[in-house]
Amino acid sequence: MTGISLLLPITLTTMAVVLLTPIIPNLMAQFEGVPNHEYWVPMILTFPSLCVALLCPFAGMLGDYFGRRRLLLASFLLYAVVGVAPVFLSDLTHILISRVGVGIAEALIYVLSTTMIADYYKGASRDKWLAAQTAFASMSALLFFNLGGIMGESGWRTPFWAYASALVMFALVWKFTWEPAGETRPDDEANHAPHNSSWAGFPWATMAMIVAITVYGSVFFYTVQIQAPSGLAELGLTSPAERGFLTSIASIGVPLGTFIYSRIGSKWPVGRLLLVEFALLSFGFMLMAKAGTVVGFLAGCFVNQIGAGLLLPTLLVWSMSILSFEIRGRGTGFWQSAFAFGQFLSPVVVTFAGQKTGGLLGAFMVLSIAALGGVVIALIASRRNGAGPDRRAVAHG
Repeated sequence: MTGISLLLPITLTTMAVVLLTPIIPNLMAQFEGVPNHEYWVPMILTFPSLCVALLCPFAGMLGDYFGRRRLLLASFLLYAVVGVAPVFLSDLTHILISRVGVGIAEALIYVLSTTMIADYYKGASRDKWLAAQTAFASMSALLFFNLGGIMGESGWRTPFWAYASALVMFALVWKFTWEPAGETRPDDEANHAPHNSSWAGFPWATMAMIVAITVYGSVFFYTVQIQAPSGLAELGLTSPAERGFLTSIASIGVPLGTFIYSRIGSKWPVGRLLLVEFALLSFGFMLMAKAGTVVGFLAGCFVNQIGAGLLLPTLLVWSMSILSFEIRGRGTGFWQSAFAFGQFLSPVVVTFAGQKTGGLLGAFMVLSIAALGGVVIALIASRRNGAGPDRRAVAHG
């Protein structure tokens, strides 16, 4: 139950965006009288993600200094209050301010729940729970997309009530977790805040490499989820519902990839894992670009998403394995900020590539070539300390 109570909060970071996607047209209609509403209304979705990209390192610093658990519990309460607030708000500016609050809470939840998993678990157990985060986030996105649509039938305010589910997370974390006392005593309860603020021993060089690979890889990670419906439209599929359904089917490759990682991740060195993952991403993009049929395009999406599902836990576990208890919150914050920044860059990169190549399918071929650069990255990573068998030794404590 300790693991489950720390796994469930990852759904709140998914909910912050996906739940409201189906009601954006309703919000556009509601605030059509607001100047530049077509610019401001979509920011109801993007403000939380921007906050995560900017604030995760600071969330990690706070966790290292004041303690993980008490801050995590406070962030659930903040998330519930500001998340539900639009139910009672009518001014778009006030709603946007509440969404900044959601982003602050989301950054804390994202960093602290992941850090606590790494605090409590070692070796294969740590790999399992961290990989499960990826699968759980991907599968919950399918749930929240449909839940948002169903709740949206009762009006644009109704889906915001779902943010109160953070109170359930609060109760679970309150009951099944404790403030870890340190690396050597994870089962003991700390009796005071750790006040870890020193950067001594922080693995700057290796962490910088992991962060760079994470930004690079997360651009590829989100491409299919964001762009696949548009690619299907270019192939002649006119039904939005059908495009959404087929994209969700292809996206099952992500949890499948994380399942494969759970079987091989602790046995393979990082360099070999990255080599396979970037190869799958590249091959998938190539199939998508060259496919002349919907079936062929979806096959490419599926292959690509398996690679994406393998890549995310590889990078997350790698970063956790080089971070000691005293600096783990800050390191986790840097990693998750990098992943969120890559998510932000993904549509920008695809749009730019599409403009230069004459369309979305041409952009996929550019991404296929770019993903091959991951082969070089994998070779470099395999020669760095901590990236091969040494990583497994560190991860197993």
